[in-house]
Amino acid sequence: MSNDNVLTFHGHVGTPVELREGASVPWVLFRVASTPSFWDQASRSWRDLPTTWMSIKAFRHLAQNAAESLAVGDPVVVIGRLRTETWATKEGEARESTVLEATLIAHDLSRGVTRFRKVDRQQGQAQASDGTAEALAELENGAAQSPAA
Repeated sequence: MSNDNVLTFHGHVGTPVELREGASVPWVLFRVASTPSFWDQASRSWRDLPTTWMSIKAFRHLAQNAAESLAVGDPVVVIGRLRTETWATKEGEARESTVLEATLIAHDLSRGVTRFRKVDRQQGQAQASDGTAEALAELENGAAQSPAA
């Protein structure tokens, strides 16, 4: 049995889902925001708690389908394994980020409807992650926009 930490995360896509090409393996890296809310009986209104941001990474067909299917603001559910990515900046500073390596990405159907369309693609080759460090740095340094609720 594996000791992987499997996590289900749901929220709204917060950054564009751009397809990238590693050593012949397509992949995506994007951010999802989750803002829990609760009913405040004293003010008789809904109140938001702080937003939690999660970096999502996917490979191969899942990456291609995510890039074609998702847009900023879409409500999603992501299941995957927690990973820690480490890299060095151009200045040589060590950085690290927690990433959810997705095994499943889906629209949250409690928030709307979607239509499934099967895509016929050739089988992918060995996994590679060329460009991950640059993509993570870009996500962390860029201004991630708050998704629409």
